[in-house]
Amino acid sequence: MTRAKFAFSKTTRAALVCGALASLAACGGRDRPTTELQSAQINTIGVNAFLWRAALETVSFAPLASADSAGGVIATDWYANPSNPEERVKLTVTILDQDLRADALRVAASRQVSQNGNWVEAPVQAATVQKLEDIILTKARDLRRKALAS
Repeated sequence: MTRAKFAFSKTTRAALVCGALASLAACGGRDRPTTELQSAQINTIGVNAFLWRAALETVSFAPLASADSAGGVIATDWYANPSNPEERVKLTVTILDQDLRADALRVAASRQVSQNGNWVEAPVQAATVQKLEDIILTKARDLRRKALAS
């Protein structure tokens, strides 16, 4: 390519620069838009802080296998209730959103029972998972109310 194809006159070049500066000037200004952010969204984790804290508190009875606040996943290790050592459960709580909503939470549970010294998969009642979700949501709402009151 020759240099002549890209040569602009001084007037054309000045017009282009002025136009670009005028466009940029429209973007500036001292007035910034203000938005009301929910207090749960002002945090350093990737998910709703109230749901996260409530979920951690709710599953604190079981040993924690992993907790990823950026991804919103809490996984427990196997837990056997001392009053029923022939049965154990493992939980995974997934927080799917930054908003405090019922559909922003998913709980999955695995259950095993001991048969002849071996752990065998057993079904988990749907009501058990639903009850855990309800407990977490109730705690999260209480935490949010307390935060807004103070």
